Amino acid sequence: MARRGKKPKGRPVNGWIVLDKPKGMGSTDAVGKLKWLYFAQKAGHAGTLDPLASGMLPIALGDATKTVPFVMDGRKAYRFSVRWGAETTTDDTEGPVVKSSDERPTRDAIEALLPNYVGEITQVPPAFSAIKIAGERAYDLAREGETVEIAARTVEVLRLDIVDQPDADTTVFEAECGKGTYVRAIARDLGRDLGCYGHVTDLRRTSVGAFSEDDMVPLDELLAAADEGLEVLDEEAIAAGAKPRVVDFKPLDEYIIAPEAALADLYEVMLTDEQASRVLAGNPVILRGRDAPVFCEEAFATGHGRLIALGAIEEGAFKPKRVFGGKG
Repeated sequence: MARRGKKPKGRPVNGWIVLDKPKGMGSTDAVGKLKWLYFAQKAGHAGTLDPLASGMLPIALGDATKTVPFVMDGRKAYRFSVRWGAETTTDDTEGPVVKSSDERPTRDAIEALLPNYVGEITQVPPAFSAIKIAGERAYDLAREGETVEIAARTVEVLRLDIVDQPDADTTVFEAECGKGTYVRAIARDLGRDLGCYGHVTDLRRTSVGAFSEDDMVPLDELLAAADEGLEVLDEEAIAAGAKPRVVDFKPLDEYIIAPEAALADLYEVMLTDEQASRVLAGNPVILRGRDAPVFCEEAFATGHGRLIALGAIEEGAFKPKRVFGGKG
Protein backbone atom coordinates (compact mmCIF):
# COMPACT_ATOMS: atom_id res chain seq x y z
CA MET A 1 0.00 0.00 0.00
CA ALA A 2 1.40 3.36 -1.04
CA ARG A 3 2.15 5.77 1.78
CA ARG A 4 0.57 9.16 1.63
CA GLY A 5 2.92 12.13 1.58
CA LYS A 6 3.18 14.08 4.80
CA LYS A 7 1.08 17.23 4.69
CA PRO A 8 3.32 20.34 4.80
CA LYS A 9 3.09 22.30 8.01
CA GLY A 10 2.02 25.89 7.68
CA ARG A 11 0.12 28.10 5.26
CA PRO A 12 0.58 27.83 1.49
CA VAL A 13 1.51 31.52 1.30
CA ASN A 14 3.42 32.60 -1.82
CA GLY A 15 5.37 35.77 -2.53
CA TRP A 16 8.25 38.00 -1.51
CA ILE A 17 8.93 40.01 1.62
CA VAL A 18 11.72 42.51 0.99
CA LEU A 19 13.06 42.81 4.52
CA ASP A 20 15.07 45.79 5.72
CA LYS A 21 17.35 43.58 7.81
CA PRO A 22 18.66 45.20 10.99
CA LYS A 23 22.31 44.99 12.03
CA GLY A 24 23.13 42.06 14.26
CA MET A 25 20.72 39.60 12.63
CA GLY A 26 21.99 36.79 10.41
CA SER A 27 20.31 36.01 7.11
CA THR A 28 19.29 32.50 8.21
CA ASP A 29 17.81 33.89 11.43
CA ALA A 30 15.85 36.45 9.40
CA VAL A 31 14.39 33.72 7.18
CA GLY A 32 13.41 31.68 10.23
CA LYS A 33 11.76 34.70 11.83
CA LEU A 34 9.64 35.49 8.78
CA LYS A 35 8.73 31.86 8.20
CA TRP A 36 7.48 31.75 11.78
CA LEU A 37 5.64 35.10 11.53
CA TYR A 38 3.81 34.08 8.35
CA PHE A 39 3.43 30.42 9.38
CA ALA A 40 4.73 29.67 5.87
CA GLN A 41 5.36 26.19 4.53
CA LYS A 42 8.60 27.21 2.80
CA ALA A 43 10.97 30.16 2.95
CA GLY A 44 14.39 31.14 1.64
CA HIS A 45 16.50 34.22 0.98
CA ALA A 46 18.06 35.63 -2.18
CA GLY A 47 21.65 36.40 -1.22
CA THR A 48 23.31 36.34 2.19
CA LEU A 49 23.73 39.66 3.99
CA ASP A 50 26.36 39.74 6.76
CA PRO A 51 25.08 40.16 10.35
CA LEU A 52 27.07 43.42 10.62
CA ALA A 53 25.33 44.77 7.50
CA SER A 54 21.84 46.22 7.25
CA GLY A 55 19.41 46.66 4.40
CA MET A 56 17.77 44.62 1.73
CA LEU A 57 17.29 40.89 2.24
CA PRO A 58 14.63 39.57 -0.15
CA ILE A 59 12.88 36.59 1.46
CA ALA A 60 10.80 34.22 -0.65
CA LEU A 61 7.78 32.41 0.77
CA GLY A 62 6.22 29.28 -0.72
CA ASP A 63 6.36 28.99 -4.51
CA ALA A 64 8.35 32.23 -4.72
CA THR A 65 11.37 30.17 -3.61
CA LYS A 66 11.43 28.83 -7.19
CA THR A 67 12.29 32.34 -8.41
CA VAL A 68 15.20 32.89 -5.97
CA PRO A 69 17.96 32.25 -8.58
CA PHE A 70 16.66 35.09 -10.76
CA VAL A 71 17.00 37.54 -7.87
CA MET A 72 20.40 36.23 -6.75
CA ASP A 73 21.77 36.66 -10.28
CA GLY A 74 20.58 40.27 -10.43
CA ARG A 75 22.56 43.43 -9.74
CA LYS A 76 23.02 44.64 -6.19
CA ALA A 77 23.63 48.13 -4.83
CA TYR A 78 25.40 49.07 -1.60
CA ARG A 79 26.23 52.16 0.43
CA PHE A 80 29.31 51.64 2.60
CA SER A 81 31.76 53.59 4.76
CA VAL A 82 35.50 52.91 4.71
CA ARG A 83 37.79 53.81 7.59
CA TRP A 84 41.32 54.55 6.42
CA GLY A 85 44.46 53.75 8.37
CA ALA A 86 43.83 50.11 9.30
CA GLU A 87 43.31 46.73 7.64
CA THR A 88 41.60 43.97 9.62
CA THR A 89 41.42 40.18 9.28
CA THR A 90 37.75 40.38 8.33
CA ASP A 91 37.93 43.59 6.24
CA ASP A 92 35.33 45.08 8.59
CA THR A 93 35.13 46.05 12.28
CA GLU A 94 34.70 42.48 13.57
CA GLY A 95 38.33 41.38 13.22
CA PRO A 96 41.54 42.68 14.79
CA VAL A 97 43.82 45.14 13.00
CA VAL A 98 46.67 43.46 11.13
CA LYS A 99 48.15 46.46 9.26
CA SER A 100 48.05 50.16 10.05
CA SER A 101 49.24 53.48 8.66
CA ASP A 102 49.27 57.16 9.60
CA GLU A 103 48.70 58.11 5.96
CA ARG A 104 45.27 59.41 4.88
CA PRO A 105 44.17 59.70 1.26
CA THR A 106 42.79 62.85 -0.35
CA ARG A 107 39.52 62.71 -2.23
CA ASP A 108 41.41 63.37 -5.48
CA ALA A 109 43.73 60.43 -4.81
CA ILE A 110 40.77 58.11 -4.19
CA GLU A 111 38.85 59.28 -7.26
CA ALA A 112 41.93 58.78 -9.44
CA LEU A 113 41.88 55.06 -8.54
CA LEU A 114 38.13 54.41 -8.87
CA PRO A 115 38.24 53.66 -12.63
CA ASN A 116 40.46 50.67 -11.80
CA TYR A 117 37.56 49.21 -9.80
CA VAL A 118 34.81 49.61 -12.40
CA GLY A 119 34.00 47.06 -15.09
CA GLU A 120 35.26 43.47 -14.96
CA ILE A 121 37.84 43.31 -12.19
CA THR A 122 39.80 40.56 -10.46
CA GLN A 123 39.06 40.23 -6.77
CA VAL A 124 40.09 37.89 -3.94
CA PRO A 125 37.07 37.47 -1.61
CA PRO A 126 37.63 38.13 2.11
CA ALA A 127 38.94 35.22 4.20
CA PHE A 128 35.84 35.65 6.36
CA SER A 129 33.26 34.98 3.66
CA ALA A 130 30.72 32.33 2.67
CA ILE A 131 32.97 31.01 -0.11
CA LYS A 132 33.29 27.21 0.05
CA ILE A 133 36.75 25.64 0.21
CA ALA A 134 36.78 21.83 0.00
CA GLY A 135 33.18 21.83 1.17
CA GLU A 136 33.78 24.13 4.15
CA ARG A 137 32.79 27.78 4.49
CA ALA A 138 35.82 30.08 4.44
CA TYR A 139 34.66 31.92 7.56
CA ASP A 140 34.44 28.64 9.52
CA LEU A 141 38.01 27.72 8.55
CA ALA A 142 39.26 31.24 9.34
CA ARG A 143 37.61 31.23 12.78
CA GLU A 144 39.32 27.92 13.54
CA GLY A 145 42.66 29.60 12.88
CA GLU A 146 43.39 27.91 9.55
CA THR A 147 45.12 29.85 6.79
CA VAL A 148 42.50 30.48 4.13
CA GLU A 149 43.65 30.64 0.52
CA ILE A 150 40.88 31.83 -1.79
CA ALA A 151 41.47 32.03 -5.52
CA ALA A 152 40.96 35.35 -7.27
CA ARG A 153 37.80 35.61 -9.32
CA THR A 154 36.42 37.94 -11.96
CA VAL A 155 33.48 40.08 -10.84
CA GLU A 156 31.67 43.04 -12.36
CA VAL A 157 31.35 46.49 -10.80
CA LEU A 158 29.01 48.72 -12.77
CA ARG A 159 29.37 51.85 -10.64
CA LEU A 160 31.56 53.02 -7.74
CA ASP A 161 31.15 56.61 -6.53
CA ILE A 162 32.17 58.71 -3.53
CA VAL A 163 29.05 60.19 -1.93
CA ASP A 164 30.54 61.71 1.23
CA GLN A 165 33.81 62.29 3.05
CA PRO A 166 32.85 63.43 6.56
CA ASP A 167 36.44 63.49 7.84
CA ALA A 168 39.99 62.57 6.85
CA ASP A 169 39.56 59.05 8.24
CA THR A 170 36.30 58.16 6.47
CA THR A 171 34.93 57.96 2.94
CA VAL A 172 31.40 56.90 2.03
CA PHE A 173 30.84 55.07 -1.26
CA GLU A 174 27.95 53.76 -3.32
CA ALA A 175 28.49 50.73 -5.53
CA GLU A 176 26.40 48.79 -8.01
CA CYS A 177 27.77 45.37 -8.83
CA GLY A 178 27.10 41.91 -10.16
CA LYS A 179 26.82 38.57 -8.43
CA GLY A 180 29.69 37.51 -6.17
CA THR A 181 31.23 40.96 -5.64
CA TYR A 182 32.46 41.80 -2.13
CA VAL A 183 32.55 45.50 -1.24
CA ARG A 184 34.70 44.60 1.78
CA ALA A 185 37.34 43.42 -0.70
CA ILE A 186 37.00 46.69 -2.63
CA ALA A 187 37.70 48.63 0.59
CA ARG A 188 40.68 46.41 1.42
CA ASP A 189 42.21 46.66 -2.06
CA LEU A 190 41.63 50.41 -2.33
CA GLY A 191 43.39 50.88 1.00
CA ARG A 192 46.37 48.85 -0.20
CA ASP A 193 46.59 50.74 -3.50
CA LEU A 194 46.41 54.06 -1.66
CA GLY A 195 49.14 52.95 0.75
CA CYS A 196 47.04 53.69 3.84
CA TYR A 197 44.98 50.47 4.32
CA GLY A 198 41.23 50.44 4.97
CA HIS A 199 38.24 48.47 6.17
CA VAL A 200 34.44 48.75 6.06
CA THR A 201 32.80 50.28 9.14
CA ASP A 202 29.21 50.43 7.88
CA LEU A 203 27.49 48.52 5.08
CA ARG A 204 23.94 48.77 3.80
CA ARG A 205 22.44 46.97 0.80
CA THR A 206 19.93 49.16 -1.02
CA SER A 207 18.77 47.03 -3.95
CA VAL A 208 18.79 43.45 -5.20
CA GLY A 209 17.63 42.47 -8.68
CA ALA A 210 14.24 43.98 -9.47
CA PHE A 211 13.65 45.14 -5.87
CA SER A 212 14.33 48.74 -4.79
CA GLU A 213 14.47 50.65 -1.51
CA ASP A 214 10.75 51.45 -1.86
CA ASP A 215 9.98 47.73 -1.50
CA MET A 216 11.76 47.32 1.85
CA VAL A 217 9.88 46.84 5.11
CA PRO A 218 11.49 47.02 8.60
CA LEU A 219 11.18 43.98 10.87
CA ASP A 220 9.52 46.10 13.57
CA GLU A 221 6.74 46.99 11.13
CA LEU A 222 6.11 43.32 10.38
CA LEU A 223 6.06 42.50 14.09
CA ALA A 224 3.50 45.28 14.64
CA ALA A 225 1.36 43.85 11.81
CA ALA A 226 1.53 40.43 13.43
CA ASP A 227 0.34 41.94 16.73
CA GLU A 228 -2.73 43.31 14.93
CA GLY A 229 -3.73 39.77 14.03
CA LEU A 230 -3.22 38.15 17.44
CA GLU A 231 -6.09 36.23 18.99
CA VAL A 232 -7.74 37.63 22.08
CA LEU A 233 -7.37 35.29 25.06
CA ASP A 234 -9.81 35.07 27.91
CA GLU A 235 -8.72 35.45 31.54
CA GLU A 236 -8.68 31.70 32.12
CA ALA A 237 -6.29 31.12 29.20
CA ILE A 238 -4.03 33.95 30.31
CA ALA A 239 -3.95 32.57 33.86
CA ALA A 240 -2.98 29.16 32.44
CA GLY A 241 0.01 30.75 30.72
CA ALA A 242 -1.30 30.51 27.16
CA LYS A 243 0.36 32.76 24.58
CA PRO A 244 -1.72 34.40 21.85
CA ARG A 245 -1.05 33.30 18.28
CA VAL A 246 -1.70 35.04 14.98
CA VAL A 247 -5.16 34.15 13.72
CA ASP A 248 -5.68 37.01 11.26
CA PHE A 249 -2.84 37.20 8.72
CA LYS A 250 -4.37 39.98 6.62
CA PRO A 251 -2.21 42.80 8.13
CA LEU A 252 0.94 40.75 7.48
CA ASP A 253 -0.11 39.58 4.01
CA GLU A 254 -0.43 43.19 2.83
CA TYR A 255 3.38 43.31 2.73
CA ILE A 256 3.70 40.34 0.36
CA ILE A 257 4.92 41.11 -3.16
CA ALA A 258 3.80 38.77 -5.96
CA PRO A 259 6.31 36.04 -6.95
CA GLU A 260 6.55 37.35 -10.54
CA ALA A 261 7.99 40.66 -9.28
CA ALA A 262 11.33 38.85 -9.17
CA LEU A 263 11.11 38.12 -12.90
CA ALA A 264 10.94 41.68 -14.24
CA ASP A 265 13.83 41.05 -16.66
CA LEU A 266 12.15 38.03 -18.29
CA TYR A 267 9.60 37.91 -21.09
CA GLU A 268 6.03 37.49 -19.80
CA VAL A 269 3.56 35.19 -21.53
CA MET A 270 -0.04 36.09 -20.63
CA LEU A 271 -2.23 33.00 -20.89
CA THR A 272 -5.93 32.57 -21.38
CA ASP A 273 -7.75 30.48 -18.76
CA GLU A 274 -7.71 27.49 -21.13
CA GLN A 275 -3.98 27.87 -21.83
CA ALA A 276 -3.24 28.32 -18.13
CA SER A 277 -4.96 25.05 -17.33
CA ARG A 278 -2.89 23.27 -19.98
CA VAL A 279 0.37 24.72 -18.66
CA LEU A 280 -0.56 23.84 -15.07
CA ALA A 281 -0.85 20.24 -16.27
CA GLY A 282 2.70 20.50 -17.68
CA ASN A 283 1.73 20.89 -21.34
CA PRO A 284 3.14 23.41 -23.86
CA VAL A 285 0.90 25.98 -25.55
CA ILE A 286 1.20 27.64 -28.97
CA LEU A 287 1.60 31.42 -28.76
CA ARG A 288 -0.50 33.41 -31.19
CA GLY A 289 -0.36 37.00 -32.31
CA ARG A 290 1.85 39.05 -34.59
CA ASP A 291 4.29 40.02 -31.82
CA ALA A 292 4.59 36.58 -30.23
CA PRO A 293 8.27 35.53 -30.08
CA VAL A 294 9.44 32.35 -31.78
CA PHE A 295 12.29 31.72 -29.34
CA CYS A 296 13.12 32.94 -25.84
CA GLU A 297 15.51 31.07 -23.57
CA GLU A 298 13.83 32.18 -20.32
CA ALA A 299 10.23 33.34 -19.89
CA PHE A 300 7.42 33.16 -17.39
CA ALA A 301 3.70 32.65 -17.82
CA THR A 302 0.84 34.25 -15.92
CA GLY A 303 -2.82 33.28 -15.90
CA HIS A 304 -5.76 32.90 -13.54
CA GLY A 305 -4.49 36.16 -12.01
CA ARG A 306 -1.14 34.75 -10.84
CA LEU A 307 2.24 33.32 -11.81
CA ILE A 308 1.72 29.95 -13.52
CA ALA A 309 5.12 28.70 -14.69
CA LEU A 310 8.74 29.31 -15.61
CA GLY A 311 9.86 28.01 -18.96
CA ALA A 312 11.15 28.75 -22.44
CA ILE A 313 9.67 29.64 -25.82
CA GLU A 314 10.71 27.27 -28.57
CA GLU A 315 9.33 27.21 -32.12
CA GLY A 316 6.56 29.59 -31.10
CA ALA A 317 5.36 27.54 -28.14
CA PHE A 318 5.73 28.20 -24.42
CA LYS A 319 7.12 25.07 -22.76
CA PRO A 320 6.85 25.00 -18.94
CA LYS A 321 9.85 23.84 -16.91
CA ARG A 322 8.66 24.70 -13.40
CA VAL A 323 4.97 24.92 -12.62
CA PHE A 324 3.52 26.94 -9.72
CA GLY A 325 0.62 25.34 -7.89
CA GLY A 326 0.13 22.55 -10.38
CA LYS A 327 1.81 19.22 -11.10
CA GLY A 328 5.57 19.36 -10.43
